[in-house]
Amino acid sequence: MNRATRDAATRWLGEGRAAVVVEVARARGSVPREAGTRMLVSATEAVGTVGGGHLELKAIACAREMLRTSEFAPHTAHYPLGPALGQCCGGAVTLGHALLDAAALARWPSAPPRFHLQLYGAGHVGRAIAQALAPLNVVVDWIDERDDEFPSTFADRGGALGSDWPAHIRKVCVDAVEAEVRGAPAGAFYLVLTHRHDLDQRISEAILARADFGFFGLIGSQTKRARFVHRFEQRGLDASRMTCPIGLPGITGKEPEVIAASVVAQLLAVQRSL
Repeated sequence: MNRATRDAATRWLGEGRAAVVVEVARARGSVPREAGTRMLVSATEAVGTVGGGHLELKAIACAREMLRTSEFAPHTAHYPLGPALGQCCGGAVTLGHALLDAAALARWPSAPPRFHLQLYGAGHVGRAIAQALAPLNVVVDWIDERDDEFPSTFADRGGALGSDWPAHIRKVCVDAVEAEVRGAPAGAFYLVLTHRHDLDQRISEAILARADFGFFGLIGSQTKRARFVHRFEQRGLDASRMTCPIGLPGITGKEPEVIAASVVAQLLAVQRSL
């Protein structure tokens, strides 16, 4: 479920923008997307995807023909992906087309978020991670004591700055940032990557003291991990579940965007395993 697509539908409906909701009504065999997947199509824009390729071109063309002719009666179309469209998936998909209205939005379920993340640090890597999480169905408390470090906008799909941050990325500017750990739900994910090691340590101690996290990652090297683990052990804290360094093994590069891609992939892999 793509949260950004549903949010766009809510926004377009409020603006009175004419659009068609395309839904994977049924899916059989090997198919690009599962039943319930939706995309949104206007005369000039498409948001979301029902699987790409020839299938999606057909879906968009059908939706725009509905808008052009004002023929808004809901209907379905069945596609055996191999015989009908030349796609190699081999399964079959039935697509539903319906006008975007209040009833269509009410039928569109709001899926639970993949995870709730507390992201500590609004520096270069923190910004890149927040940017990577912006299109995903997650909840993020983005926490820093420096209000001027938070960018007011993020890059849209074309790479240009100017879009408002989505509501599920919540910027929190407080002085005692470690106190925010208490407000996270049980099973929350944590990423700690602030601008000071002493602050990293205070936040980490608060997370380890709770001991109910789904994932806890601390940015840094193996040397930093060893030093921090030694300090935590002196305070009677078990750091065995702390991940440091962060990111999937085997991905190299210190550019913030590379680190962010690796870390977000790691979070998704952990979420899937829980």
